[in-house]
Amino acid sequence: MNQAVIVFDEALPTISFAAAKLREALANRGIAAVYAPLTSLPAATEPIRIVLTSMQDGQADIGMLSEPSLSPEGYAIILERGGDFTLCRVTGADPVGAMYGGLDVADAVNAGTEIENIGIKTSNPYISGRGIKFNIPLDARTPSYSDNGDSAQHNIAEMWSMDFWRQFLDDMALYRYNTLSLWNLHPFPSMVQVPEYPDIALKDVKKTTAPIRASLRGTDMSTTSTLANLETVREMTITEKISFWREVMSYAKNRGIDVYIITWNIFTYGTEGNRYGITCDQDNDVTIDYFRASVRCLLETYPLLAGIGVTAGENMLHNQPQLNEEWLWRAYGEGVMDVKWKYPERKIRFIHRAHESALSTIYEAFAAYPDTFDVSYKYSLAHMYSSVHPPFIYRTQGYKELQAGFLNGLPTGRKTWLTVRDDDYYYFRWGDPEFVRQYILNMPPSEQLAGFYMGPDGIVWGREFVSTEPDSPRQPMIKKRWYGFMLWGRLAYDPTVPDRHFERQLAFRFPEAPSRTLFEAWSSASKILPLVTRFHWEENHLDFQWYPEACYSNPERAKGFHTVQHFINDTPMPESGLMSIPDFCEHLIGNGSITGMTPVQVSQELNDYANRTLLLVAEMSMVTDKELRLTIGDLRAMSYLGRYYASKILGAVHLYLYQQMDDTSHQKAAVEHLQTASGHWREYAAQTASQYVPQQLTRQGYGKVDVTALQAQVDHDITIAQTINVKQ
Repeated sequence: MNQAVIVFDEALPTISFAAAKLREALANRGIAAVYAPLTSLPAATEPIRIVLTSMQDGQADIGMLSEPSLSPEGYAIILERGGDFTLCRVTGADPVGAMYGGLDVADAVNAGTEIENIGIKTSNPYISGRGIKFNIPLDARTPSYSDNGDSAQHNIAEMWSMDFWRQFLDDMALYRYNTLSLWNLHPFPSMVQVPEYPDIALKDVKKTTAPIRASLRGTDMSTTSTLANLETVREMTITEKISFWREVMSYAKNRGIDVYIITWNIFTYGTEGNRYGITCDQDNDVTIDYFRASVRCLLETYPLLAGIGVTAGENMLHNQPQLNEEWLWRAYGEGVMDVKWKYPERKIRFIHRAHESALSTIYEAFAAYPDTFDVSYKYSLAHMYSSVHPPFIYRTQGYKELQAGFLNGLPTGRKTWLTVRDDDYYYFRWGDPEFVRQYILNMPPSEQLAGFYMGPDGIVWGREFVSTEPDSPRQPMIKKRWYGFMLWGRLAYDPTVPDRHFERQLAFRFPEAPSRTLFEAWSSASKILPLVTRFHWEENHLDFQWYPEACYSNPERAKGFHTVQHFINDTPMPESGLMSIPDFCEHLIGNGSITGMTPVQVSQELNDYANRTLLLVAEMSMVTDKELRLTIGDLRAMSYLGRYYASKILGAVHLYLYQQMDDTSHQKAAVEHLQTASGHWREYAAQTASQYVPQQLTRQGYGKVDVTALQAQVDHDITIAQTINVKQ
């Protein structure tokens, strides 16, 4: 069977995308495929016949479905065999479901499955909203929250490149994401021409050559210095900008992806020196009118925009949720209502972050909102790679009605989005399907969950710019970290996808590596930092308070390098089942009991993960594929880092025992473990430097985070152990 026909309606771009991927997969197997319209199926002569249809088209044969009840974006695959042909019918609940079904078949073909062995399958999405959080640096004059880091400045031009967005959106669809949330402090001047405020719209796209010294709350992004040192990276009129974003949103729609614009408040970047009197003052009625007009114009300009989102907090009144919500309703809520009055059939979803606000106040202020109104919650705080069951959504919060926990305070019938923050991995390629599977399964139930969107504040998921061996053009982050993106998207759609599926995808991507070996090595290395972060938590729930790839935090606002003493003082993540170093040592001294996994056991697990990874990657030392070689380099680096943390934890245990017991044998052991840790860090830094250059990170201060330069701080731990005073 070396010929196939793919039958579908070429007028449907979502299904056409799947058909193209199917033809590509068949070609990889030596099978030539042609396209044909649905009406031609009875006359087909090819031995392989694949039909892509949706129930929404009215052209699907519902009677062929073994389970005809499909949810939105669901699909069924049916196989029929004739005397000289195999017919594979893919039927979606809608065109997006048909696309996912076609991509499922393409995945199977790429993994080596013959069409006649595809089998019968019905699949519906487990989580309805599966999204990416993308802090988008539109322009130095309209920055995102991430713009005072290197990655944003390198990526401003990419945000205005359709080549970038085609690749990014194609990959989102391949991995089953259906939501793209674009986050910016004040996007309007770069995206719309507001009739009432015509001077605000910005011409061209610019970056700044001056350092940005913004606060952690997003203020001071645009200063006299940054605005005086602007450099044009692309010449565009506002009309051309509008056409560009309409094309992006149209392309997203053709990949089954809804686009949202989400803002922090109150920021007015891009309006500096305006003649209208727009300021960031919360009691300025001109500002409120400007925002209302901007929201209205944004929604009218982009009819494919699925909705908008807001934050009550970053630059608003502190601990005044009622006043903040009143402002947001007047500015954003009434802007939406203006559009609904004009276009009542238009559906506009609103996502309101519960950050620094109160649920009761939010719902009271937006009681008149006519369409879907969701809230969102920072589910793992800043560290999705910590616990598969983060407890915070169930725990006491800062406002009185949330004392029983955010989720319990959510009114019946209301839903939340989970903001899943990835501020753990800025360099390395992560991939552990079991972690993802359990994380997904532990999310709140569907009656309370609208979906999730994941992404960082610390960098921008545009193109990577730190590789010492860059591709040309540089890789989009979604391509570099394709395995992790695939795991989160595929398992959010269907958490029953087995490990074997991902192992086969690795075999297809990297044919020269033993797929099982690579799968196990990647999974093992990826367990290291989540365990470290669960163990070393305390207040390390915010991005600027803990960056595990460097054992570091913002030196202006937090600790800088985290010393051995910090590892003694800081406690594990709540409900992690891990013991702190003081609690464990008190048990050893005779003053306490074992209440969970001990620091020594944590150290042993970290060493086990690291050693197993290094043993496995040693079997793949002679690879020639560049991407595979660099991936193996990442796994080595994570392993050396795991060994470092393992030794550091043991050093901290003995140092605390020395402080409590004045037994110099413990001091000697502490010094020895920290000397071993220093050697592991040296290996880690060398491996990292061979593949990456240092970068300034948005949330980690104003200098570059350089793991090689941090060796002196690592070695200072030894000095601490040698000179520390015994507890009196």
